[in-house]
Formats: sequence, C-alpha cells, structure tokens
Amino acid sequence: MTNKIKPLRGEITVPGDKSISHRAVMLGSLAEGTTEITHFLQGADCLSTINCFRQMGVTIENNPEQNKVTLRGKGLHGLKQPAKTLDVGNSGTTMRLMSGILSGQTFDTVITGDASIQKRPMGRIITPLSQMGAKVESIPGGGLAPLHITGRKDVHLHGIHYDSPVASAQVKSSVLLAGLYAEGSTSVTEPNVSRNHTELMLKMLGADLIISDTTATIQPNPKLTARKIEVPGDISSAAYFIAAGLIVPGSQLVIKNVGINPTRDGIIRVCKQMGADIAIENIRNTDTEAVGDIIVSYSQLKGTEIGGPIIPTLIDEIPIIAIMACFAKGQTVIKDAVELKVKESNRIDVMVNNLSLMGADIIATEDGMIINGGLPLHGAAIDSKADHRIAMSFTIAGLVTDSPVDVLGADCVNISYPAFYEDLNRLMR
Repeated sequence: MTNKIKPLRGEITVPGDKSISHRAVMLGSLAEGTTEITHFLQGADCLSTINCFRQMGVTIENNPEQNKVTLRGKGLHGLKQPAKTLDVGNSGTTMRLMSGILSGQTFDTVITGDASIQKRPMGRIITPLSQMGAKVESIPGGGLAPLHITGRKDVHLHGIHYDSPVASAQVKSSVLLAGLYAEGSTSVTEPNVSRNHTELMLKMLGADLIISDTTATIQPNPKLTARKIEVPGDISSAAYFIAAGLIVPGSQLVIKNVGINPTRDGIIRVCKQMGADIAIENIRNTDTEAVGDIIVSYSQLKGTEIGGPIIPTLIDEIPIIAIMACFAKGQTVIKDAVELKVKESNRIDVMVNNLSLMGADIIATEDGMIINGGLPLHGAAIDSKADHRIAMSFTIAGLVTDSPVDVLGADCVNISYPAFYEDLNRLMR
C-alpha cells in the first residue's frame, strides 16, 4: 500500500476483547449454570481456550456468525481429566491462566503450544504456583513449555502473598485462579497495576475478592454463578485504526463500542499527550467494563515520553505507538517496557530493525526505544515473525509510505483480528 490512498472515513466496530473473551470461557466453565457470551472474539487464541475446556468436559456451543458462545459450567470442581495433551496454540494467556486453574485439580495434565509458545517464559507462573504447593514442571527445563501439572489429590494448595516482580495480568490471574482452590486467602501485589479483567469478572460471578492499591486478594472456594457476559470491543484492535486515523491525512473515524477500562486505556492517554484529535463519547457500563465510542481525526502529532505506571495499560499497543511516533514532530522515548522482549516476538528488536529498514531514525534501548520522528518512510519487506501486532502495525505504516510495504506472514492477524484487512479496506473506499 502507498500514500496515494483516500483518507480513511466511516464507522467501524472492532472484534471483542481478546483478554475478556479468554476469561469468559475459563470462568464460565468454573461457574454453575449457563453462561452466554456475546461479541466473543473468533480469533485463533480464543478458539484454543474453547478447545482446551471442551477437552475437560465443558459443553461449549460456538456460533461464529453471531460471535456468540454458550457454555454450561461444571462448577469449581467439575472439570475432568483431558484424554490428551492440551494445546494452547499461540496463546500465552491460555497457558498461563489455565495453569493456575489446573494447579488446583485432582488430575494430571500436560499443556503445550506452538513453537513461539515454547520459547516464552513460563517460570514466572511456575514460581508462585510452586510456592502455593502446586507441582508444575517444565518438561524441557528452563521454565519453558510444555508443562506437566500434577493433580493435588490429597494435599490442598495453600494461600500465599506473592510480590510479583513484573506487572503482568497473566501472572496475577494465574495466581488468583489457583487461589480459588487454596486453603486461606491468596494475594498478589504488583509494581504497577496491570489489566484487571480477571478481578472484575470474578467479582461479577460471586467471588470474594478485594482490591487495595496494587494488591488483589481472593478467598477460596466461592460459588461462582453464571451470568451473561457482553464482551466489549478490543482497544488493542482499535489501536490500529486510531493510529491510521491520526497519520493518514484527511481521515476521520468512529470506532464503536470499544472497551475503555482504565487499566487498558493508555493508548488514549498517549494519543492526547501527542496532540491527537481524539475523543470518547457515549460512555457506559462504568461500574464494570467501561465502553465508549472513539472519534479520531487526522492530527499533527508531537513526540512524547512514555514510561512508568502507564506501560502495563498499553504494553500491547507499543508497536503501533512506535509507528505513530515516526510521523510525529520531535523525539519519542519509550522506556520501562522490557516485557516487549518476551511477547510473541521480541517486539523491541522487531520494531527497531524493521523501521530502520524503512528509513526511520530509531534506536533500541534495554527497555524500549528512542524515535526521532518526521523522516519520510519508504516501503520494505517486513518479517512479521508471525506476530499479529507486528503485522497489523506495519500494515498501517504502509498506508503512508512512498512505496509499498510487503508484510511477510500477514495471515498471523487471525490470532486476534481475522477480518482486519477487510475492515481496513472498507474504510479506504
């Protein structure tokens, strides 16, 4: 694609939130009664979660045409031993959260995933789960998947207070979910607050959970009661259209029904720091998963500094923020984002290497990158490393380059946004 395109105009509704879709299936499976999930994300990662819980005896009906999932929960102690290894595909969320649940079961399980998953660090959940009395073993060693989890037939897990060295919703959630099966309360304290979808959903379903500053504490053995769960649009998916609206001249977009949970809205705050013409209207559901419509128009952006407590609220959006920074006037510094190295790819290296190929003034740092914006970018062949967020980010960059951007492995967007290219093309007509 090149910059000879028309401005992007119109309305769009992005797919359901990936994080919330995962948790709705997991917690619905542990609840009593029938859970109806609407606007469910039909991405490969969330379908992996469905398949894993089906293998553990949960009846799950998925209607992809309506993005609706109906499941009949088994209760906290109703899961059954799967007949074979559970395969999470590319989903780190599935592996890490499900490990917490499986640590409290009476049966043994083995969890694996694709080549990318088998390189990602699982020691960060093995450590706290082991402190709770779980037996979670890295089969190849080194804290890597596949994992073997031994059932606790006679000995219960025990509650702990875990000081997490990283602000990670996956680590926090894994420990809290294990805490459902522990004796005594379980607490997790983070250096900064990560996304809180697990806590909100647990409370909604009836768990005894308290939040105090950066600490979440859960009591064991609640009766979780099924509820209807409406999944908001994924702000991580909306971020690509926010960026496109800001950097493609003449663009004006409305992105409907986007989740604007304050533990996820860092992208909005950064856009405002950069001088973006962006607003949120029709805000609702503010007591649970807040939702609103995002209105964005082409803007002359300026560089900014991004670091500290805001990083967990936008960690998945940093690749597209780096693209925006290339079109901003002045310098953008992204720091405190070392977690980027252990995502689906090393996103610091991938963004810096590829943007350098395109003519950007960008250097990598130990925990982020420094971008001097304003240089024209040219097209290049970009290796996505099978990372969906990299593929979508460079597709957006290609809208305003002086020659085409060829994204290799572009179909990896199916992980979180199967209709991404169709939606983008529709807004360019």
